[in-house]
Amino acid sequence: MATTFQHRPVLLAPTIDALAVPAAGGGRGVWVDATFGRGGHARALLARLGAGDRLVAFDKDPQAVAAATELAAADPRLAIVHAGFGSMRDALAELGIGQVNGIMMDLGISSPQIDDAARGFSFMRDGPLDMRMDTTRGETAAQWLARASIDEMREVIARYGEERFAFQIAKAIAAGREKRPLETTGQLAELVAGAVRTREKGQHPATRTFQAVRIHVNQELEELPHALAAALELLAPGGRLAVISFHSLEDRIVKQFIAAAARPGAETARLPLRESERPQPVLTAVGRVLPSEDEVAGNPRARSAVLRVAERTGVPLPAAGGLAFVKGEAPAVARRGAARRRVPRSFAAAFA
Repeated sequence: MATTFQHRPVLLAPTIDALAVPAAGGGRGVWVDATFGRGGHARALLARLGAGDRLVAFDKDPQAVAAATELAAADPRLAIVHAGFGSMRDALAELGIGQVNGIMMDLGISSPQIDDAARGFSFMRDGPLDMRMDTTRGETAAQWLARASIDEMREVIARYGEERFAFQIAKAIAAGREKRPLETTGQLAELVAGAVRTREKGQHPATRTFQAVRIHVNQELEELPHALAAALELLAPGGRLAVISFHSLEDRIVKQFIAAAARPGAETARLPLRESERPQPVLTAVGRVLPSEDEVAGNPRARSAVLRVAERTGVPLPAAGGLAFVKGEAPAVARRGAARRRVPRSFAAAFA
């Protein structure tokens, strides 16, 4: 008998409210759930949308795609694309969609992914050291850790885990894999625990390392800037962007992107320019929402969540498009094991 894993969406009502969906009835709006997960946010959004509105969802995870496919069978307003959100602009173009009314992104991993030991995300449950969001392609965590040099592991663990013991952990992994293949989450957690001398109260020694390896395997921080840029290019004037982050690295990217798009004239503030000559904001920062004490008490995984909301203005984008507001140069997403988009062709007829 298959195990059923429960998922509780974080900041559900604030996220749906933030999208400012018009009163249902007669509309033909298009909305995007860039990270379907197990569909908690999508179901709540569909409940707000009218009969003529459409929702396009994206996810890499085959299990999430299966859940979305089941929901779409019962609600034809929904379509699911098996791909990461970094490709949403091209995927929507294949559906004949060039502009949308709202986009939501939940950057966390879902509870079923954490709770299922076979996925390899949790150091609390021993299982295969996989960690891929899309289990149909790409390199597993075990495969990467088997070939990575000490310097490569140190850099990943330090950058994506903000782990001060990154070098010691990398050496411990390298020494451990010489004795036996590193194949399970329990093995990795044990090696890390032996290398981390101190840790914040209540935090497992392997927390930061598991986060870092997961981010690297799935190229999460490489894909996010491209997704934000695509969202900005897709939003219609007045359209809302709502993004839920769970750790400082991703939240910093979202915060800086919104700030750059909302205050594009900051870098020229001291130049002798007329107001009409200064770059005008293409986004308005609407605000930031944190989970309530009640939500955190009922769902501890919500404790680090941050919802940031922005609204598209009517100002045209610069020639560089949304990438003009990415701090620094947006990293290219590696093509090794890249997913081929699976776009529901029949859904395109709804937009004819």
